[in-house]
Amino acid sequence: MDKIRITFNNEEYEIEKKTTLLELAKRFQSSYKSNIVAARVNNDIRELSYELTEDVRLRFIDLTDEDGMRIYRRSLYFIFIKAVNELFPERNAVISHPMSNGVYCEIRGDEELTEIDVEAVQKKMNEIVACALPFEKKTVSTEAARELYKKTGRLDKYEVLEHRQKPYVTVYNCGGYEDYYYGYMVPDTGYIKCFSLRYHQPGVVIQFPVKGKPDELPTFEEQKKLFKVFIEYKKWVRILGVENVGALNDIVKAGEIGDLIRVSEALHEKKIAEIADKITNHEEEKRIVLISGPSSSGKTTFANRLGIQLRVNGYAPKTISLDNYFVNREETPRDEDGEYDYEALEAIDVELFNKHLAALLEGFEVEVPVYNFETGSREASGQRMKMNKNTILVIEGIHGLNDKLTASISPEDKYKIYVSALTSMNIDDHNRIPSTDTRIIRRIVRDNQFRGCSAINTINRWPSVRRGEEKNIFPYQENADIMFNSSLVYELCLLKTLAEPLLLQLGPENERYSEVKRLIEFLSYFLPVDGKDVPNNSIVKEFVGGSCFF
Repeated sequence: MDKIRITFNNEEYEIEKKTTLLELAKRFQSSYKSNIVAARVNNDIRELSYELTEDVRLRFIDLTDEDGMRIYRRSLYFIFIKAVNELFPERNAVISHPMSNGVYCEIRGDEELTEIDVEAVQKKMNEIVACALPFEKKTVSTEAARELYKKTGRLDKYEVLEHRQKPYVTVYNCGGYEDYYYGYMVPDTGYIKCFSLRYHQPGVVIQFPVKGKPDELPTFEEQKKLFKVFIEYKKWVRILGVENVGALNDIVKAGEIGDLIRVSEALHEKKIAEIADKITNHEEEKRIVLISGPSSSGKTTFANRLGIQLRVNGYAPKTISLDNYFVNREETPRDEDGEYDYEALEAIDVELFNKHLAALLEGFEVEVPVYNFETGSREASGQRMKMNKNTILVIEGIHGLNDKLTASISPEDKYKIYVSALTSMNIDDHNRIPSTDTRIIRRIVRDNQFRGCSAINTINRWPSVRRGEEKNIFPYQENADIMFNSSLVYELCLLKTLAEPLLLQLGPENERYSEVKRLIEFLSYFLPVDGKDVPNNSIVKEFVGGSCFF
């Protein structure tokens, strides 16, 4: 039999042609901390059923890898949907939005979901896992898939495939249940060992492990404020008729995107005005506004628009940048890679920052420092600041929701705002759009437009950015007095026109090619729109250009 060579961990091995990745995974499993669920073949993700027919470079993917966790979660969702379909064929399972290291889902139907129903679904899922049913993949024409979904009444999938640019789709069959998924699966249901369902009226939360800890479920923590924002926006997109990408594309095709843009922007303006009203309410008047949120959430544009609304209410907002309170570079803590960790709270001179805030609140004048990033030192700026009775300090920074940042300031004087692009629309009922995907696409476009940074450099840095968010932002988001959803239902149609060409330039020679390919596939679902109807104060203009604030 013919032989081929694989390169694995910088060593070459000779194997028989048409050896599957599953066979090799069993051979090399001992080199990995958790179950191997897929592999990167020449930097492109392949499922374990894939047969090797030529010389390749090979890296396996386990559950310490973000791609591995995506595959795990996607397979888990399939099992959940299959279980719901078997128990309640008249109901429809919808994968909705993240919640406490899990995902909130709806089981829609004429009857209200009960805790007993959820227990039945959990039991059925356990049975499906115990049977180790294979996920069988097949490729069908897009047109054939559309006809099937139209015939079976699954209009969410029918609509999203109407504008699909590729002539084919990949569907999976598991124990007789067939579904379309954007992404890869594990070989069989037996791989999904660790999960739990939690009844959360009116739906259910699917809990799963976090990356690197595949055998344990994290503690469930109620996120009432985040849940409320997601539910509010879900209702809003349902009213507008844009719950999924198919419906959005229909609006684009009909030439009605301008109206949707204007309504979306009007909602943002209304929400920002409401926040300004809460801050300046005379019974609860606040002197300091703290704005925090993850990367590419549009915090800067939000802060500028909030400032305008505060002025409308008769107040004079003044901005303090946390960056100017960095400690000198030699005092800056280092991260696990030995690099300066500017995202750590210890990188801020918290004592001086609090001293200045307290002085300002007491009516004294202070000289605000400036941080010289070239020399890595804090310098005198000559800029003096003083508050009067209608001054409101606006402070934007990743630690804004961490009470340690402003420990000496009375809670009565602070108003904390969490800003994030909380995506409220799905590709279809079973394929949700992660907020992190919207944010990384925003950042790819912005970094290329204004920071001279290539798409691959942005993608390479993203894991480090995400680690900083997990440590310094997300644990404190429920400390916010209010949350602002900066996502816009139309924005991915606009961002596609700028991001897609940048991504298409990148080939499989890049180590992060699997992520590039995933983002290209994701953007392929959206029809493009130009920005002629987008106002120049829009949050999306912070990323695509043309903002009146920059």
